[in-house]
Amino acid sequence: MKLTTNDKQSSSKETRHKILTSRFAPLVALALNLLIAYVVYFIARVAYLLENYSIFSQGMDAKGLMSAFQGGLMFDSSAIMYTCSLYIAMMLLPLHLKERPAYHKVCKWLFVVVNAICLAINLMDAVYFQYTSRRTTSTVFSEFSHEGNLGSIFGTEMLRHWYLVLVAIVLVWLMWKLYVMPRLTVQRARSWRYYAIMVVGVLAMVPAMIGGMRGGLATAVRPITVSNANQYVDRPVDAALVLNTPFALLRTMGKDVYSNPHYFDNETQLEAVYTPVHEPADTAKFTPKNVVVIIVESYGKEYVGFFNHDLDGGKYKGYTPFIDSLMTKSLTFKYSYANGRKSIDAMPSVLSGIPMMKEPFFVTPASMNHLSGMARQLDGKGYTTAFFHGAQNGSMGFQAFARATGYQQYLGRTEFNNDPTTRGDKDYDGTWAIWDEPFLQFMCHKLNGFKEPFLATVFTASSHHPFKVPEELEQQYPEEGTQPIHKCVRYTDMALRRFFEEAAKQPWFKNTIFIFTADHTNQTTHDVYKTDLGIYSVPIAFYTPDGSLAPAVRDDVLMQQASVMPTLMGILGYDKSYLAFGCDVLNMPAAETWAFNYNNGIYQFLQGDWMMQHDGEKVKAMYRFKTDPLLKQNLVGKAPEQAAMERELKALVQQYMTRMTDDRLTAPN
Repeated sequence: MKLTTNDKQSSSKETRHKILTSRFAPLVALALNLLIAYVVYFIARVAYLLENYSIFSQGMDAKGLMSAFQGGLMFDSSAIMYTCSLYIAMMLLPLHLKERPAYHKVCKWLFVVVNAICLAINLMDAVYFQYTSRRTTSTVFSEFSHEGNLGSIFGTEMLRHWYLVLVAIVLVWLMWKLYVMPRLTVQRARSWRYYAIMVVGVLAMVPAMIGGMRGGLATAVRPITVSNANQYVDRPVDAALVLNTPFALLRTMGKDVYSNPHYFDNETQLEAVYTPVHEPADTAKFTPKNVVVIIVESYGKEYVGFFNHDLDGGKYKGYTPFIDSLMTKSLTFKYSYANGRKSIDAMPSVLSGIPMMKEPFFVTPASMNHLSGMARQLDGKGYTTAFFHGAQNGSMGFQAFARATGYQQYLGRTEFNNDPTTRGDKDYDGTWAIWDEPFLQFMCHKLNGFKEPFLATVFTASSHHPFKVPEELEQQYPEEGTQPIHKCVRYTDMALRRFFEEAAKQPWFKNTIFIFTADHTNQTTHDVYKTDLGIYSVPIAFYTPDGSLAPAVRDDVLMQQASVMPTLMGILGYDKSYLAFGCDVLNMPAAETWAFNYNNGIYQFLQGDWMMQHDGEKVKAMYRFKTDPLLKQNLVGKAPEQAAMERELKALVQQYMTRMTDDRLTAPN
C-alpha cells in the first residue's frame, strides 16, 4: 500500500506527538534545543568570518578554515554549557510538577533570551574585531568604564552594519519558532519511570556539562582558556575565528591581572632603567647551528648530584648519573632558577623570555598578543622548527603556545601513534603521555629527517605524578631515596642517556647546541631546596659536542629560564632585535645579570649577592642568598644595593604590565 504525502505528514506528526508527550519528552526537547544553540553559534562564526574576510583570508586556506571551525566547536560547547546551565537544570529537574505549560514557557523565554544575548555579543564583536584583531575579553569593561559616548557609537555601528542586525533578528525569531516544547502532562509524569528517566538524565548531563565547560575530561586536560585557540591556527589573529566572544568574556572575567603600576611617569624614564628589547652588537655574525631544547618535567636541581657535592656531608649522589656526566661537558650555572612553579609557566619563560608574573601567561588575555620567541626568530633565518610533547595533542595548552610562537610543527601523542616505527599507545603511561624513553627515540628519528639548521624542543612527561615507571622496568627502578619521584627521575635520566647515545650517531649531532633545563621543581628533601628561592632552583646547561662552548660552572652570573633565549641568541650571533624579559648572561657584566620569580603575591628579584622580596609597594626582605642559602637573616633597609634593585625591579614590572596590556611583546622592526 502506497502512502500519500498527507499520510506521511500525518504519520510524522503522530510520531512527533508521541515523542513530545512521552516521559522522555524533556530530554528530547533539551537535546534538540541545545542543537539549535550550536547552530546559532555556528552561523555567528560564519558571520564573523565574512565580516572580517579580508583579514582572515590572508594565509588561511580551506584546510586552515576547517581546522578553525573544528576547534570552534569545543569553545562553543564550553560557552553553551556555561550560559545554558540554568536552563539545563530547569529542564532536568526530576519533579513531575515542572511538567506544566507555564513552567516550560519560562524555560523557553530563558533559553531564547540567553542565547539572543550571546548571539548579539558575537555579532557586535565581529565589528569590534576590526579595531583590536582579537576577541573581546573582560578587560573591555574596564577599558571603556569611563566612556560616555558608547550609546552613540553603538547606534552608528548598528546603522552601518544593518545586515548584522537583520541576521540577529532573523536568528532570534527562528530560535523562538523552532524551540521544541515538551507536552508531557503532569498526570503522565506521576510514575516511577518518569523519575528514573529524569535522574538518569541528570547523571548523564553532569559529566557532559563538566567536560563541555573544561574542554574535555581527560586527566591531562586543563580547563581551556583563550590561548588554547592557537592550536587550531597558524597566526594569532586567526585564533579569534576559533573562539566565541561569550567564552572569551567568561573565561577572562576576574582575571584582570595586568595593570600599569605607574612607577615611572614616562616611557623615556622607564626605558632608561630597563628595556626587554635586545639589540644586536655591531659585530654580530650569525652562525646557523642546530638547537635542541630539552625541558624535563619536574627535574629540580636537588635531584642532580653534580650540583650538590656538599649535601649530606659530601655523600649525596643524586639520581641522575647520565645528567651528571653531561654536566661535566657543559656550560652550567651554580645559580639557576625557574620563573614559575607550573609546567605552563616554563614554556613562555624558556622559549619566549616571558616569566610568569601574577598569573600563568597561558590563562590571561595577553596570551592572544603577538609573540616573539626562539622559533619565530630562527624561522626568519631559515630554520626548520618543531615542538615535541608526548601527551595528548592540545593538552596543557602547549600546542597552542608552540603554534603562537612560530613553531612549524607540533609532534605529540597522535603523531607518535601514527608513526609506523613506534609501538603506538602500547607506550602510553595510562595517565599523561608516552613514556619518555620511546618518545625521545621517536624525536631522534624525526630529527634525522629534518632539513638543517633546525630548532627542536621537547617537553618530557614521565617524572610526574602519579610517579610510575613502565611496568617492565619496575624491578630496575624500584622505590628509592626519600621521595616517590626519585625512581621516575632515574628512569628519565636513562631515557636521556639513550637519546644522546642515538643522537651522537647522527650527522647533525656535532653541529648542535643542546640546552637542558626543567620546567619546575617538585618533591624536595633538603632544607636549602625548600626556601622561597630553593623551590625555583632548576638546572640550566648548554652543551655543544664540538666544544665551541668550553665546559664550565659559572658561579658569577645569575641564570633563569627567561634568560635562556637571549643567551642562545648571543651564542648564535643573532643579528636582529628581539624581545625577551631576560638577559644574555654571557655578553653582559656578571654583576648586572639578574633573575626573577613571582611567589604568591611577592616579587623576588635577584642581582649580585642579593635577593629582594617586594610586594608591589615596598621592599619586604633583603637576603644575601649566596652566603645565607636558608634565607634566615632579613637585612631589609641595611643593604646599600636595595634602592637600585628596587628601581630596576619596578622598571621590569612596569615594562611587563604595559607591554602585556598594549600588545607590545615583539621588538619594533
